[in-house]
Amino acid sequence: MRFDVVTLFPEMVIAAAGYGVTGRALERGIVSLSVWNPRDYTHDKHRTVDDKPYGGGPGMVMKYQPLHDAVYDARQAGVETTKVVYLSPQGKPITQDLLSDAREVSQLILVAGRYEGIDERFVKLDCDDEWSIGDYVISGGELAALVVIDGITRLLPGVLGDEDSAQQDSHMNGLLDYPHFTRPEQLEESSVPDILMSGNHADIDRWRMKQALGRTWQRRPDLLKKKNLSAEQESLLKEFIVELN
Repeated sequence: MRFDVVTLFPEMVIAAAGYGVTGRALERGIVSLSVWNPRDYTHDKHRTVDDKPYGGGPGMVMKYQPLHDAVYDARQAGVETTKVVYLSPQGKPITQDLLSDAREVSQLILVAGRYEGIDERFVKLDCDDEWSIGDYVISGGELAALVVIDGITRLLPGVLGDEDSAQQDSHMNGLLDYPHFTRPEQLEESSVPDILMSGNHADIDRWRMKQALGRTWQRRPDLLKKKNLSAEQESLLKEFIVELN
């Protein structure tokens, strides 16, 4: 899969993407990453990419032409399917399902805005979608682009050491993840649950599902409202609530 990021800070994106899961995927050639600086597409000596907003108001607005030309060049990769996404607080919330669907495209062009915003005509004419990493504002879209790249990359075959790792993450099945433990067995007054050392994998799986259901009920009840629980899951959740009380 190919990622392209339109950004005023290409070094920031390249440097951060070189670590961890994404870095290994880049080294193995499972994904590729290119960056496009709108300043390279300006036509004045000051390489101006922004201007004052029509109608007045604070801040500056990124201009249409440099962004359009950068995306145009990024599209010239000639891949099978391309999607252009503008990252902004006004976009649809990024979910695990959205990331899973996004891995089906051959090329994902992510536009990282800066300043007060970008010319709305670019969003309407050049972008296929608008995504948000949350209901808050950060200084630019670069961090959001890196979040998207990492979230999609770890879902691709051959990226993680264990193919089941991504399938057991929070949100993959509509629930939060169950608790994890490792050595030492005893940590001050807290110990690893006995069930995890029993060797009975059926009981362990049942315990993990109960914990995932309970944790979701405690922390993200909104997720449970969207999920149709099986009879077994309903029973496990009731068990969790009884045990908690």
